[in-house]
Amino acid sequence: MSALDELIQKITDADLRNQIRAEVRRLKRDKKFGLVFEEHKESFGEIYPSLQRLDEVCNAPDSELWHVLIEAENYHALQLLKYVCADRKVDCIYIDPPYNTGARDWKYNNDYVDGTDAYRHSKWLSMMKRRLELAKEILNPADSVLIVTIDEHEYLHLGCLLEEIFPEAHIQMVSIVINPNGVARDHEMYRVEEYAFFVYLGQSGPAMLEDPLFTSEVGYKKLTDGEVAESNHSRRTPVRWERLLRGGLDSDRERSPGCFYPVYIDPIKKKIVDVGEALNRSQLRSELFDREGLVTVWPIAEGTQDEKRWQMTAAGLRKLVEDGFAKVGAYNKNLDRWSLLYLGKKQRERINSGQIKIVGRDDNGVVIVEESGEQSIKRFPKTVWNRQSHSAGEYGSRLLRRILPGRFFPFPKSLYAVRDTLKSVLADKPEALIVDFFAGSGTTAHAVNLLNAEDGGRRRCIMITNNEVSDAEEKQLRADGLQPDDAHWQALGIARYVTWPRTVCSIKGHDINGAPLKGNYLGSELPMSDGFRSNAIFFKLGFLDKNAVALGRRFKEILPLMWLKAGGHGRCPTVDADQKLPPLMILIENKFAVLFDEKYFMEFERQILDQPTIETIFIVTDSTDGYVSMIQNFRDRKTYQLYRDYLENFIG
Repeated sequence: MSALDELIQKITDADLRNQIRAEVRRLKRDKKFGLVFEEHKESFGEIYPSLQRLDEVCNAPDSELWHVLIEAENYHALQLLKYVCADRKVDCIYIDPPYNTGARDWKYNNDYVDGTDAYRHSKWLSMMKRRLELAKEILNPADSVLIVTIDEHEYLHLGCLLEEIFPEAHIQMVSIVINPNGVARDHEMYRVEEYAFFVYLGQSGPAMLEDPLFTSEVGYKKLTDGEVAESNHSRRTPVRWERLLRGGLDSDRERSPGCFYPVYIDPIKKKIVDVGEALNRSQLRSELFDREGLVTVWPIAEGTQDEKRWQMTAAGLRKLVEDGFAKVGAYNKNLDRWSLLYLGKKQRERINSGQIKIVGRDDNGVVIVEESGEQSIKRFPKTVWNRQSHSAGEYGSRLLRRILPGRFFPFPKSLYAVRDTLKSVLADKPEALIVDFFAGSGTTAHAVNLLNAEDGGRRRCIMITNNEVSDAEEKQLRADGLQPDDAHWQALGIARYVTWPRTVCSIKGHDINGAPLKGNYLGSELPMSDGFRSNAIFFKLGFLDKNAVALGRRFKEILPLMWLKAGGHGRCPTVDADQKLPPLMILIENKFAVLFDEKYFMEFERQILDQPTIETIFIVTDSTDGYVSMIQNFRDRKTYQLYRDYLENFIG
């Protein structure tokens, strides 16, 4: 029941209750525009969060780059991020929320929502609205982007909601082909795509890429479950070969008789063997005999016997054949006809200028060409992406099964679709901070590591996911007498069973059984078995008593928040629960420092001023005046008053 229905139900006067209910129905009918839905309550109270370290993986001990996975209800985790990212704003949020298909694949107030729920859409919108409002607070308003993927079930509602929450933003929607074979819908066309909303804040916008992501790649092959995609040419951007047969209104033979001549090809070798002389206006092509073992190709319109003309004279084509700039194309079995292709004038000029490279020749002497990585033309991506590598089945589900054999996760994203999505807005931001608060199987961190490995970036990712089990698993576990707090139940939750194991395995370069991952990542020569020079830490969100915090008794639990607030540099520091805190801590690797005892301020200040790498300072004091006095010489650093700063942020 919606929040408004709940309030109306509390009215004791039955007549008044019915009148108000009727008036609400009338007002809803009279609404002419905008997004209308009944907002529902979620069971969230005042919280004082902490982070409990569960695990970590370190594959680059000399690097200060650490990714973070937080096991938590994402609303609470976003409240935490609102605190730790207050000054270090997020550059990009990428989320793949539940699509609300009615398949009991997401929960609202601890209950799975299915297609029979009359409030299914409004519950979904209520859930999304609260989280997007928090997400807006952690994004950099001057230059950041929010990306939300969705399918046809809620894309209209989501678009309106984004317009409502981000009225100042520029919003675009991209269609991404994720299932080339299509998904059947009852009495509907097969659906092959999903959508991604790009919400650009401030000066943000798409990055200019060498690849507009519109056409299919060259060099990728379709995988079976046991295969790995490998291609020596997978990094090449295809160069356009033009058809030799002229098209358009001026393509008839009479327009240029000098361009009507036979071309002799070897159909076995797919090679242009010779170029004949042009026929004069009165000559018939039937007057020329075929050559033994060769096929004669004429400029004839497809599907007809209309005589057309080639794009150039016989002498011009002979020169292109000699240079390797013309070749035999595809054979149309139905029409019994071969096509001929050539590199046009603009493409040849780009070869001369170095924008296109000749990287080799095939057995027929035809050039193998690719866009030059240094000089190729960059352009904005297009709004329809059609990539085999974006197939969720082959590069989402099958890839995940290779990393986590025997474990199941429904509908993981293609690693390369997420990589390309992030690259399309972060190619020019190598130090970006990315947040995903619907982390699912952990594709986002995997994609960030891949993008960093490809371009040398140092992007950092914070992922958030709950530790829920599926609806079917929950029923079975309860039937077995288990409860959500039981260790076996927790071990099967998404964060611990899928998200974190994938993160560890992709960084280390092996599957969950320790076997090296086979093959290279598509679009690069990076062996999957090499893993990534990266590190990650796994936390569980916990909650503290504010009185204990105020007394300074929960420093151990708050320390990871301080580490994140200071930028998450280096390995997260730790202290023992019973460890007596020193008067001051100078954490050079982590680029922050803490003063516990004001009597040591002079020594603290001296060490800070001697360490320019210290960027963030926390001072424990009850005196606001004393705090203001102590930070006078730290104007170029970020400073915070513990524990007041923490408590005031989370007060209800």
